[in-house]
Formats: sequence, C-alpha cells, structure tokens
Amino acid sequence: MNVVDYLVIALVLVIVGAAAFYVIRAKKKGQKCIGCPYAKNCGGRCKE
Repeated sequence: MNVVDYLVIALVLVIVGAAAFYVIRAKKKGQKCIGCPYAKNCGGRCKE
C-alpha cells in the first residue's frame, strides 16, 4: 500500500465518522426522522 491508499482510507473514515457524529447528535436532540426537513415538527409520522 502506498501513501495514496492511506489517504483514501483516512478520507473514507473521516466521512463515515462525521455522518455517525451527525446522527448521534441529532438523536440526542430528539429528532425522530433524521434528514427530514420537518423532523422537529412532525413527531416521527412523516411519510415523505
């Protein structure tokens, strides 16, 4: 493995870690439908 391979692996890990951090933080704030524009208002009953 060369340096480029390590950089790509590090980049993928950063992206996955950031996504996990976003989901965990949103769940702690009480959002039911993460990614839904109405997540704070719909109470988890969104179908869209």
